[in-house]
Amino acid sequence: MSVAKFEFKFVETVPEKMEAGLLYVALKFNTMIHLCACGCGNEVVTPLSPKDWSFNYNGKSISISPSIGNWSFPCRSHYFIRRNGVDWASDWTDEQVQSGRELDLLRKRGKTEPESGPLLTSNNPTHVKPGFIKRIFNRIFKTSEDK
Repeated sequence: MSVAKFEFKFVETVPEKMEAGLLYVALKFNTMIHLCACGCGNEVVTPLSPKDWSFNYNGKSISISPSIGNWSFPCRSHYFIRRNGVDWASDWTDEQVQSGRELDLLRKRGKTEPESGPLLTSNNPTHVKPGFIKRIFNRIFKTSEDK
């Protein structure tokens, strides 16, 4: 059964048996972990760092940024956690997932595009429309351009 809302718990360590609908926040390890919101039971780990995920805690709720895309799981669930609620997002094609992973790797290396030029071009068979790439870029680098 899918989860519509998460409760959260600040923990020193993650319990051996996790509960569905509970987001465990282990600040000591800069990590959050939860069972997938779709209900498949897979454990979702979100490392906290400027180049991975971040969270906003206002004393009552937690929001995580960016979205959670479980592309390696059979469920391929994709969602945001905003103010404890689950906001479902669309599935990505394999090409979009690959492009997102490449952008993530570049970002972690402190770059915005490969030295050889743009990540995707119209000559590339995995081309994704520019609007998608721009939205991903804006989400990754948290720019406010064209929002």
